[in-house]
Amino acid sequence: MSAGRLAGRYSLLRPLGAGGMGKVWLARDEMLEREVAVKELTLPEGVSAKERADSVTRAVREAQATARLRHPGIVALHDVVVEHDRPWLVMELLRGRTLDATVREFGPMPAGHVARIGAEVLEALSVAHAQGLQHRDVKPGNVFLTDKGRVVLTDFGIARQEGQATLTEQGLMIGSPGFIAPERLDGEPGGPASDLWSLGATLYVALTGAAAYGGSAAQRLRATLTQPVPVAPGTLGPLLAAMMAQHPAARPDPRVVVDALRQVAAGGPAPRLPTGQAVTAPGPVKRRGRVVIWAAAAVALVVAAGAAGFFVLRNQGGGTPSAFTVPMDVCTLIASQEVGRLLRTQQPPKGQPSSDEVGPKCGWPISGSGVGLQVQKDSDTVDPWSMTVPAARTLFQSQKRWWSKYDSIDWTWPEIGAKTARSAKRTQVRQIDGVGEEAFGVELAGSTGRIHSSYVYYRLANLVVSVEYSTLAEKPTDEDVKQAALKAAQASVQALRNAG
Repeated sequence: MSAGRLAGRYSLLRPLGAGGMGKVWLARDEMLEREVAVKELTLPEGVSAKERADSVTRAVREAQATARLRHPGIVALHDVVVEHDRPWLVMELLRGRTLDATVREFGPMPAGHVARIGAEVLEALSVAHAQGLQHRDVKPGNVFLTDKGRVVLTDFGIARQEGQATLTEQGLMIGSPGFIAPERLDGEPGGPASDLWSLGATLYVALTGAAAYGGSAAQRLRATLTQPVPVAPGTLGPLLAAMMAQHPAARPDPRVVVDALRQVAAGGPAPRLPTGQAVTAPGPVKRRGRVVIWAAAAVALVVAAGAAGFFVLRNQGGGTPSAFTVPMDVCTLIASQEVGRLLRTQQPPKGQPSSDEVGPKCGWPISGSGVGLQVQKDSDTVDPWSMTVPAARTLFQSQKRWWSKYDSIDWTWPEIGAKTARSAKRTQVRQIDGVGEEAFGVELAGSTGRIHSSYVYYRLANLVVSVEYSTLAEKPTDEDVKQAALKAAQASVQALRNAG
């Protein structure tokens, strides 16, 4: 299928990000002459009829949930289009970056900034809660900071209406480890207090630069259930700890929290909470067998580190890493000298880091050509370093299917000189051997049939990485373009292997 137009009015320009449940496009509403974001539901091949129906229901539920909410702190839904046997959600286009990406790039935020973000997110949540709607996936990656100063809560994809059955089978936990409230881990449906706990964990990251509970996904789940509530330093520490109290009844009233956060945002101290709303010592939390079994299964996918400071965890015999578990600067995955060779310049550009819903990325653009790299994740994982090997395999195959599906896309790269979208034809997806554990390549050709961009996707252990080389020059041959992308991918694989 061509990336073309939906409902006769929404022109899909280029992908903005992808996850396990969908791909987000930059699109143009030709009727109203404005740019929008379009979320496409994608489903893996071979799923059962029930799984397909549940996935579609989830997307429709997201649309229904979001459409009812009107608040500047909640991403606006414009339209729902059903084409090609699946729904497409048309939403307002947000320009900026997620809280997760901001903290990753710039580090911890001042308490006043964190307090303002928290107050605005909690006010948005209160609007949803007033209509009986839980978000259930509040995390740094779902808090968006726009260029104009708005704080927007995004992705109501796993929201749950009060009294409405969940979409998942009984016993399957959904959400992001480290940001799921203890009572939900214990099998309870949760409520507004559960979203408050998740917001506390989110603000803890913004304030300290690190998660309240670290480690692998299984370790974060176990710590949430068994470890005392951490108290961050500074004026906001006790308030965040109160929001993250083990028992929902011990958490403050959201109205009290908003007032306290507004006071800190204005430069004042955090007020003392009313009696009975202070931090309580963690008590015993009852556990259901399915939680223990689920956590044990997750632990089986991870190898414990043998020494502090290791970036990659290797198999006992060495060689391919078993898992990459600690975030790193992705701009270090292709050395400056190699970038210079690929771009044929003696003054290689400095890597430009950025991030989106798919994961951290880096670009090395110059006039007329550029190299790009992104470490990817699915929509159900907090970051690429928390991906499991099975999840990475699924994501890799999903990307391969996506590229095989679309015959043409609108391509642009303003930093190298391609400032306006141009239609590009996709070449046949081809398997690549010797790059990571599995890899494929695909190219884009312009109107003359000449290839201007080559992409290599590979999986190494639990990471899925995409590498791109593009050029606007006429001199390089099609094979030159392919080889440049391949060399960039090979260099990044070696850098990952050497990191351990």
